[in-house]
Amino acid sequence: MRKIAAIALALLMLLSLAACAKPAAPANETTTVPKGLEDGVLTIAMECAYPPYNWIQGDDSNGAVPVANVPDSYANGYDIMIGKKICEANGWKLEVIQSDWDSLVPGVQTGTFDAVIAGQSMTKERSEQVDFAGPYFYASIVCVTLKSSPYANAKGISDLSGASCTAQNATIWYDNMLPQIPGANRLTAAESAPAMLMALETGMVDFICTDMPTALGAVAAYSDMVVLDFTGSEDNFEVDEGEVNIGISMQKGNTELKKAIDAVLAPMTADDFNALMDQAISVQPLSEE
Repeated sequence: MRKIAAIALALLMLLSLAACAKPAAPANETTTVPKGLEDGVLTIAMECAYPPYNWIQGDDSNGAVPVANVPDSYANGYDIMIGKKICEANGWKLEVIQSDWDSLVPGVQTGTFDAVIAGQSMTKERSEQVDFAGPYFYASIVCVTLKSSPYANAKGISDLSGASCTAQNATIWYDNMLPQIPGANRLTAAESAPAMLMALETGMVDFICTDMPTALGAVAAYSDMVVLDFTGSEDNFEVDEGEVNIGISMQKGNTELKKAIDAVLAPMTADDFNALMDQAISVQPLSEE
């Protein structure tokens, strides 16, 4: 009887220990609260003027979220969709700040916002200033011209020689890609993606250089534009991995935030990203109606 009682007591002790054991943490749960997330709010910045990555609209249709520093305005686009996925996975609230392109990197460096989700290429130069999570998209480099342009049938970048062109300021498109086109007349950089598109639409330039999502968003909004994609041609832009990988930037050394975001992005495939981008393009506001 004493032996049976001892066995029963041992079983009771094991059950008690099991009941007190801490449940396993989710795969994407960090052991330390990321810097800046003590309040449970992920504050992200973007231009809100860079469709289909991000744009601003007057209501919350199609899942748009309020812009904290622009009253009665809502942000939407691919970047918002990614931001919502990250927050849902980590139990955070999402706050969106509108900020000009040139202020995005300084903003994360100073801690003005926790992260930038704004279609930034993961270049070596940027990586020296901020840390990147991701990629959260893979974006090939293309050009856009008007259907009526003599350059509409270009088969490679050499066919664009002599043409006038521009791209958005402080981007790899303007700084790294356009100089590769022999004899191209590179005009002053556009201050924003909409300004770049307007330069093309009004005939100020013959073509613009951008990434594929921006180009697809452009032709969806402007029926007279066409994409020049030289993928597979030997007469194409020379790019490195960092120039086509799009990442989420944050302050240097914020490793816990990087881990939390990467845990959400890592299982996603290029097909997942493309499907989400297609969804963003389908709901972006159109310039022509």
